[in-house]
Amino acid sequence: MKSWIEISEARLRENVSAIRSAAGDSADVLAVIKADGYGHGAELIAPVLVDAGVAWLGVGDVDEGGRVRRALGKHDAHLVVMCGMEPGDVDPIVDLRLTPVVWTQSHVEALEVAAARAGRRVAVHLEIDSGMARQGAAPGAELEHVVAALHRSKWLRLQGVFSHLSSSEVRHGERTSAQLERLQHAFDLLKTEDGEVLIPEWIHLANSSALDEGSTTAWVRSIGEAMRASVLVRPGLAVYGYCLQIENENGGGFPSSSGSKGELCHQIRPVLTWKTRVIATREIAAGQAVGYGATFVADRPMRLALLPVGYADGFRREASSGIGNGWVRIAGQRAPVVGRVSMNLTVVDVTEIAEATEGIEVTLLGEGVTAEDHARWCETIPYEILCGIRSERRLV
Repeated sequence: MKSWIEISEARLRENVSAIRSAAGDSADVLAVIKADGYGHGAELIAPVLVDAGVAWLGVGDVDEGGRVRRALGKHDAHLVVMCGMEPGDVDPIVDLRLTPVVWTQSHVEALEVAAARAGRRVAVHLEIDSGMARQGAAPGAELEHVVAALHRSKWLRLQGVFSHLSSSEVRHGERTSAQLERLQHAFDLLKTEDGEVLIPEWIHLANSSALDEGSTTAWVRSIGEAMRASVLVRPGLAVYGYCLQIENENGGGFPSSSGSKGELCHQIRPVLTWKTRVIATREIAAGQAVGYGATFVADRPMRLALLPVGYADGFRREASSGIGNGWVRIAGQRAPVVGRVSMNLTVVDVTEIAEATEGIEVTLLGEGVTAEDHARWCETIPYEILCGIRSERRLV
């Protein structure tokens, strides 16, 4: 095994407790585990989350939902398919007891046929586009058509209504305020032509950053009370121990490298540690070049260690010296990357680390070298780093 990922079950449970505390007693938790649990292994973590009391899980698509449903075994949970559906998905959705997201009349009609054919009522979540122009029915005619279709349906049940915030990490941001205003208007459109109101059982809006920032959660609670609906919070990144920095309006920069931490972020810890082992060491003289392009030339005698991972495994090329100047941890010390990260190999400087011999364990991502560190090297966000790791996973 060239590298492996260790998932801390204890920290995962602790993070769930912290999220519950931030959400308050009046809200339940929908933990987002799409994209294979943000790289943590959806099938591995789903039973732990459900055992910790999480009754709602957000999966990416029908295939992932099926794998998670099988992994849960005797555990039961609502599995919400977050990323829409294709026409061929309707029968598996019904058969696997998944909860689809709908936002078009055609979604409703296709599911109605499949549910009737199976003789089973299907719960759905209606997504409203409040300003991202991505998924969701836009307030106005689009939303009215979907609401009318749901009202006519005999086999579908409106279990939830939700939307996505584009800039929830911005404290009291103008974009968030505008989205909340659109949602307020959209909720008024849940009335049908004969005046009946489609009341969902649940509403959800607050992701990890919204929970961390705080103000949006209070708004959702007030709307839930007005609509006589229960409230779900929908954390993803926070489940795994990370939050984006909280930004001020027009703060600029990458969210992972500027701003401040919110309250929730101080209560959670990363659950993933990515490890490998040194497969060889060598001594080089001053003046010797290292790696592709000879971008690094030693200015002194050095001792180098070779690691059997590279950008094909998710250890990004931007971590190369002279670009992001990344590092790993060996024997509790920082070992800087030397030269270019290759497809399956990386060289690090262990001149000052006497313990760094063949076979010693190396932390690629974990304590002392976090997903936020990797994100800074790559000028991206922790989400992309975590989702990009390819390695075997195990609970510890």
